[in-house]
Amino acid sequence: MGTLKRALIEEAVVVGLMVLIFLLHVRSVIRVIIEIPVAVLMAFICMKYFGITSNIMSLGGIAIAIGVIVDASIVLVENAYRNVARAQAEKGELTQKDFVEISIVSAKQVGPAIFYSVAIMVVSFLPVFLLEGQEGKLFRPLAFTKTFVLAGSAIIAITLVPMLMTMLTRGKFRSENQNPITRFLNWLYAPVIRWVLAHRKFTIALNIVALLITIPMMLRMGSEFMPPLDEGSLLFMPVTLPSASITEVNRIMQVQDAIIKSVPEVEQVLGKLGKAETSTDPAPVSMIESIILLKPKDQWRPGVTKNDLIAELDAKLQIPGVRNGWTQPIINRINMLSTGVRTDLGVKIFGANLDTLEHLAIASERILRTVPGAADLYAERTQGGLFLDIKIDREAVARYGINIGDVQDLIETAVGGENLGVVIAGRERFPIRVRYEREWRDNIAALKNLLVPVNGMGNAPPMAATGGPPAEGGEMSGGVAGSQNGELASSQANGAAFSRTYIPLSQLAKIEIAPGPPMISSENAQLRSIIFLNVRGRDMGSFVEEAKQVLQRELRLPQGYTVQWSGQWENQIRAKARLQIMMPIVFLVIFVMLYFTTKDFTEAFVVMLSVPFALIGGVYLIYFLGYNFSVAVWVGFIALYGLAVETGVVMVVYLHEALDRKLHAHALGQRGPIGMQDIYEATIEGSVMRLRPKIMTVGTSLIGLIPIMWSHGVGADVMQPLAAPMIGGLITSTIHVLIVTPVLFSYMKEYAFKKGTLEISKMASWMKEG
Repeated sequence: MGTLKRALIEEAVVVGLMVLIFLLHVRSVIRVIIEIPVAVLMAFICMKYFGITSNIMSLGGIAIAIGVIVDASIVLVENAYRNVARAQAEKGELTQKDFVEISIVSAKQVGPAIFYSVAIMVVSFLPVFLLEGQEGKLFRPLAFTKTFVLAGSAIIAITLVPMLMTMLTRGKFRSENQNPITRFLNWLYAPVIRWVLAHRKFTIALNIVALLITIPMMLRMGSEFMPPLDEGSLLFMPVTLPSASITEVNRIMQVQDAIIKSVPEVEQVLGKLGKAETSTDPAPVSMIESIILLKPKDQWRPGVTKNDLIAELDAKLQIPGVRNGWTQPIINRINMLSTGVRTDLGVKIFGANLDTLEHLAIASERILRTVPGAADLYAERTQGGLFLDIKIDREAVARYGINIGDVQDLIETAVGGENLGVVIAGRERFPIRVRYEREWRDNIAALKNLLVPVNGMGNAPPMAATGGPPAEGGEMSGGVAGSQNGELASSQANGAAFSRTYIPLSQLAKIEIAPGPPMISSENAQLRSIIFLNVRGRDMGSFVEEAKQVLQRELRLPQGYTVQWSGQWENQIRAKARLQIMMPIVFLVIFVMLYFTTKDFTEAFVVMLSVPFALIGGVYLIYFLGYNFSVAVWVGFIALYGLAVETGVVMVVYLHEALDRKLHAHALGQRGPIGMQDIYEATIEGSVMRLRPKIMTVGTSLIGLIPIMWSHGVGADVMQPLAAPMIGGLITSTIHVLIVTPVLFSYMKEYAFKKGTLEISKMASWMKEG
């Protein structure tokens, strides 16, 4: 919340200064910046109503929309300012009625186009709403809050701002030539637009070449599901062999935690092995989880990065028989819940035999180790576990007249334990559990000497067994000797003619340590084995593509066995498939909305051309910054398309206004027929004389986004790849709109003039009414 508050204040100050510099009118500044708090307030009200919490992504949606909030107001206010300045130059003093009428006409002039452009930005975010899985849960709050802000901005632009325009449009208004900043920009831009209109084919060809250059750049860029989010902590997940005892694994964990704590950047470390008392955490004893809390980065050694820290810890924690794995706590839980893979990537092998699955997994681990970028490789061992196997000899049990259930109860009590009662302490409950101590439970020889009571013939009732854990030499506590050769032991109590005898468990059952699977994993009704791995030093997409080819070439799968890539790759493929379906649909919807704005298919197509040219700058910037294509980057491009279309709509509106004034004057008989020179002059006027609102809108959008690129802390590594294509694309789309759009406009109007179909645009209903 503090970050958002600071961003709102900074944006309000910057927007206010920009409007003041370009318009030199304090009341106009108030009319523009009032939209920021009102739109954000409306967004928070909608968040409350829809149950969206304040988090990194939901507030990030407001942050990336801040620069766009004021675009509609800037265009409306600047247009009214310009029309008032022209009226004051023509008439001198204006009355209150004149100010109100000019404000209303100015709002009619650009209001519909601005409203449609904001609506297009909202529609362009439709694919984000339709994302599934992790990407949907992550970016849907961002899409909602950005939509809330833009919807609030659109409502304010057609209600509050026009009303304020009628109230605050007062004072002295300066024309564009009287403003030194605007005059300087026009001085720079006018020769450029005249040159490109004189060399139209070369200009279009140059832009097409710039667009074609992006193709090899895109092919060379990597891909990943999501840029890694720095959680501020680490999760160390080493794996031992399945045969390791819990005592040995506990010792290894203590040694590792001590080594980790010795690193200066580590604040705390907490290790855990085994599973909790819940079936939702099927963690074997061989898997250790150590959560490492790091100190704030300003307390780290100079020059040390998180990757350096992982490399240093990994080098210090090389223990024979232990495979290291590194991840982060939150993403680890998300991966395990969604895909069952605790690392970023996993190769799942499905089949019918556990031995074959283990052999294929180990072979795949060896093969994948040769692929550059593979890290933390570990093939899950489906065999290798050790189990205490007690097979009861039913004939022997029957020979001594013992119930099999009694023998099983005795084994359960001695090895597993039995709850005898509960200790109550206030609201707390503690079970009283009785079983042999660990040194007896882990001793096969001692378990073989476990005495089973056998009731003999006598007159007195049977006594309770007094045998305890067997002592060394086969003696039992309580003074009853165990028999090693199967002979019966007898005792008398209170002189009664009754006898109770005992027999070692080894005479009634076969006790041995048997190998077996430590944990049987299945998925889709098939047995499964997994090779866990992470990718370091390269992008995930190229790694998986290369690893697939290597596995397909070198791994021989028996009939009935299949390989499937999982983890974040599974999420990446799902998100890519969804975006490939939705993006063409969204482009079609945007084109239809542009048609309703311009009332002309050709002009709608010209505005749509700003979308691919916006792609140029976005690709250039993320390429030079070294980002990979990810869901975050594509969400940035989706947001960029709406901004690019808005800029194109503003340019087309002003180009039409300049030409429509000439056509309107000719229709009223105030001038002669329109010629080719008039089209050329109208194109120059609409481009140069309307440069100010375009620079203001693009400038505020860029200023609202650029601080994200140098931000630090939690969430910055996700927001930066999202903002980068928007920044780069805004720059190139603006260049395209300022240079190529006027060229295409002049081509269209000259063609219409030659065919005799040149007329006032359908967007100029406000002019026809006047």
